[in-house]
Amino acid sequence: MNRDLVLHDWLVAGIALAAGAAAGLLLRTLLRWLARHAERTRWRGDDIIVDALRTIAPGAALIAGAAVAAGTLPLTARISGFVNQSLTALLILIATLSTARVVAGLVQSMAGTRTGVAASASIFVNITRIVVLVMGVLVALETLGVSIAPLVTALGVGGLAVALALQDTLANLFAGVHILASKTVQPGDYIRLTSGEEGYVVDINWRNTVVRNLSNNLVIIPNARLARTNMTNFTQPEAQFSILVQVGVGYESDLEHVERVTLEVVDGVMADINGAVPDHEGAVRFHTFADSRINFTVILGVGEFSDQYRIKHEFIKRLHRRFRAEGISIPAPTHTIALQRDELPASPASSAPVPHQRTTSPSILTDSDR
Repeated sequence: MNRDLVLHDWLVAGIALAAGAAAGLLLRTLLRWLARHAERTRWRGDDIIVDALRTIAPGAALIAGAAVAAGTLPLTARISGFVNQSLTALLILIATLSTARVVAGLVQSMAGTRTGVAASASIFVNITRIVVLVMGVLVALETLGVSIAPLVTALGVGGLAVALALQDTLANLFAGVHILASKTVQPGDYIRLTSGEEGYVVDINWRNTVVRNLSNNLVIIPNARLARTNMTNFTQPEAQFSILVQVGVGYESDLEHVERVTLEVVDGVMADINGAVPDHEGAVRFHTFADSRINFTVILGVGEFSDQYRIKHEFIKRLHRRFRAEGISIPAPTHTIALQRDELPASPASSAPVPHQRTTSPSILTDSDR
């Protein structure tokens, strides 16, 4: 009779385990179907939640089946309690991992939405993930009967020693939090440091800021250094800005005609070139009577920092072609150099030294020469 009861209990336990496994597979299939429908929505949060449930739901079903199976078996009170505590702690750990994924994913989604770029600052993601995991581990230990009060006390005492040993790391951590909280730099901004480093901010993590320059190389800058240095943010308060191009024409040129032709070229560049500002109102400002030309500045509108090179390139080509068509000259400076050579007379009939004159060929005056 007892043997029949034992076999019956083991049979019920097996059925319970099988039912839990079957429920887990069914839930996984259902959540896979929900994930396909969640991808069609514009909100990314439902994708994150469904992806996390695909981990916790099958595990929870299997643990529930194991708990029912353990309850049907003739176990002692001590073993039964230990099994229940272990299964509960395992469920808490699975739920903690899933919750950490959900919270980290939502934080990353919110950060990406606020900055308007695909890459978001991972420092907040890592902090929230660590906080959730630590809380889940402490709850699991408390469930297993392990007192966490001495552990918390030890962590508080040892935290001081860790803080002293990791001063630089903590300085970078809090500097990164301060940079993001003050919104002076966000992922996607183009920055230039006084030390010369410049590029697009890719990420701000717990230790450093990753910057990608225009040559597609990554520059790693510690957060503490970034917080201390002077820098220029070319994206804030807005990405559009103006660039200045220096031009010069001959003194015989009609300046009214020069201004009108230059503005026509500016309008054409602003309307045709990708990255320009179509509604930008071009400007020409004459400012210097130079040695061989009248210099003026042309103001162009640029959508973002990296567009300026393409726009300036196209503007100079079009302006040069238009000036040639209109007969407007861009003179190069001419220098006359007198050279005197002293030589000992070879005979009384030798003549006195004769000065020689040489005229240099015209050359194009660069920005640095001006």
